[in-house]
This record gives sequence, structure tokens and C-alpha cells, in this order.
Amino acid sequence: MTGSGATSPATGPIRVFLLDDHEVVRRGVHDLLDAEPGLTVVGEAGTAAQALARVPALRPQVAILDVRLPDGDGVSVCRELRSRMPGLACLMLTSFDDEDALLDAVMAGASGYVLKQITGTDLVTAVRTVASGQSMLDPGATTRLMARVRGDVPPEERVPGLPGFTDREKEILLMVSEGLTNREIGKRLHLAEKTVKNTVSRLFVKLGVEGRVQAAVIASHALTPPGRHPVPSAE
Repeated sequence: MTGSGATSPATGPIRVFLLDDHEVVRRGVHDLLDAEPGLTVVGEAGTAAQALARVPALRPQVAILDVRLPDGDGVSVCRELRSRMPGLACLMLTSFDDEDALLDAVMAGASGYVLKQITGTDLVTAVRTVASGQSMLDPGATTRLMARVRGDVPPEERVPGLPGFTDREKEILLMVSEGLTNREIGKRLHLAEKTVKNTVSRLFVKLGVEGRVQAAVIASHALTPPGRHPVPSAE
């Protein structure tokens, strides 16, 4: 069975695109996959901008995306590519076991999330798995992830006034309520604008809202710092 916009593996080798800012990593993964029967690497990139320009033209079935990039992040690339190519399976590759990055990846529509410590054999299996339309998300990490989305986080991570939110999430949400843009929040917290955008999107899901105004209303009531009056909500 073939997913929307994807090419059936039966019609030819699985077409793979690589995005990683380290040439040595790209070369190693490229050689590994090209040596496998039924797999072919159709292109690669070292930056988010290059990937966004090349992938739509090359029409791969699987995109292996590094999470951390010099000009952005793989999660944003995944979201953008899947909006253009719904049948594309994205496999996130990272050096860090980061549950926040995992949540962002799931929200962006990624089919898998693996660490760079993965063995070559397991990476090949992961590529074949996501190409077939299945998920490669680690069950244990996914369970913890869903608990976080429900607000069921450890007591030491909870924030008074809005249970289930971490200190960083509270900080960003409060700035949203003050009317700051993602760029302004990023400058204050020394974070990339895209990182802030991903976090804000995640907060909307946790709050069950669709936009900044609704989020600001909740934040202004639950997270207003001492001595500061709530920001009037816009109708």
C-alpha cells in the first residue's frame, strides 16, 4: 500500500535524501545506504535552506534530517517539507536524547526519531520502516512524551499556577502574553527564532488553544508575576 505522494518501493529503490551539517556524517550515511540493496541516496544538503530547495525537486521517499543545523533546525525543515510533500517520510537524526525535540518532531509529522549512536544496520532498518509508512518512534520515549502533553510531568518540573508546564515554557508563555513576537522572545532568551516558534506551537497544543490571543488570556491569569496586573485580553 502506498502513502499519499510516495512512490511504492516495489517500483524501484527507496529514494533517500540526507540533511546534516557535518560532511563526514553525510558521507558515512551516504556510503552506508548506497551499499544496501533497494536503497539509493538521491541528494544531500548541509543546511536547512539547501534541503528546502533540493528535496521537492528530487522527490525522495525518505528524508533523514539532522535536528540541529547552522541556519535552523531539522524539525522546521520536516514541517515545511511535509506541507509540500505529504507522502514524504522524515527520519530525525540527532546526537541528543531530547524529549522536547521529540515532541516537536512528532508535531511536525516526523515518522521516526533516532540517535546518531544508532548502528548502521538499525539505521537501514529505520529507513526501510518509515518508507513503508510505519513509525520508528521509540515506545518508551513516546510514552513519556504523551505524559508530558497531558501535563503528567514529575513534580519537580511543575510550575505553580499552571501545573504540567516547565519553567522555560512558563517563561515563554508569559512573554507571549506580553505581546512579544517569536523573534523578540528569542533575543531575550538567546534562542533561535525557529526554536521559539516550535516551543510556542507545542504550548498551544498543551493549552488546547489555536492562537496567541487565547494563550495570552490563559497566561495573563495563571502566570502574571507578583505586582503586575494581568494584560487586558483583546476581543
